[in-house]
Amino acid sequence: MTSKNAFAAMTVDEQIASLDACLVEILNQYDLGEYEAESINHEFNSTFKVACASGEIYALRINVNSTRTLENLKAEIAWVSRVQSVKVPKPTPNRDGSFISYGWHEASQRNLAAVLYSWLEGEELGDEPTDGQLRALGAAMAKLHLESAELTLPDDAQLPIYQDAFWGAEDLLTSPASALNEEEKRVVAGVLANVAAALAELGEGQHLQPIHADLHPWNAMWHEGEIAVFDFDDSGIGLPIQDIATAIYYLDTDDQRAAFLAGYESIAALPSSSAKQMGLLLLHRRILLLNYLYETSNPEHAELIPEYQAETFRRISVASEGSF
Repeated sequence: MTSKNAFAAMTVDEQIASLDACLVEILNQYDLGEYEAESINHEFNSTFKVACASGEIYALRINVNSTRTLENLKAEIAWVSRVQSVKVPKPTPNRDGSFISYGWHEASQRNLAAVLYSWLEGEELGDEPTDGQLRALGAAMAKLHLESAELTLPDDAQLPIYQDAFWGAEDLLTSPASALNEEEKRVVAGVLANVAAALAELGEGQHLQPIHADLHPWNAMWHEGEIAVFDFDDSGIGLPIQDIATAIYYLDTDDQRAAFLAGYESIAALPSSSAKQMGLLLLHRRILLLNYLYETSNPEHAELIPEYQAETFRRISVASEGSF
């Protein structure tokens, strides 16, 4: 097995345990004093709650699966550092003054990048957000869009541009590396061609700008009636309508979607899109997530492939009958 495959073959608990030495190496680069570190999320990346004896609490994100380049990380940090209209976690510099630290991960034979963020109190909106919380989430997205439209990134920082089919990830669905059969590859390629055409139409005369690209109820915290947004690890350069479609993808009911959009409209005008265009953007999100499942080293996510793939092709079939 290659180091990547060996890591992917571990259980989730084994993967988290394998990060122990890497975690210590990273945290030793900060003046934290005595601390306790606890794993609180291990999915795309791995996040630890770091509670210091001083009373300070931080969230350490170690980029386990992320393909972020150094330039991408610098851009993400530059953006969140400048956000003023929405509560977001702020990065903490290490002793060298850098917001990015590295630790050697023996299991994957890589130096893993990490960012130490300030802690957000509260609870994630989760699977059952209230209408009020969804309106707040929509308003937060609109505020971020208004701010980021004027954002100038440092010369050494760059976000990926989300106008390509797989948002910079390796194509594991239509390329020779794909596990799909030839007919499935053809179907996915056809949807992606339609998505590209829709993006060209939607982007005509529009300004590409930084977008969160993963702003759903599990990436928002609620505390004492106030919303906070976190996990900018997927942020890139795209159209606000792509951000909106990504959020809508995770909402289950028409009422939830209406609440979110009402919140957005309370701050800014909604970008225009047709039902067909929005349907294609929602399918695109589904395809991106299927591609991720083939890419990830997270064993629990990889186990979802058969069911998720079957549902993806069912949705494509339904959409094809009605829209394109």
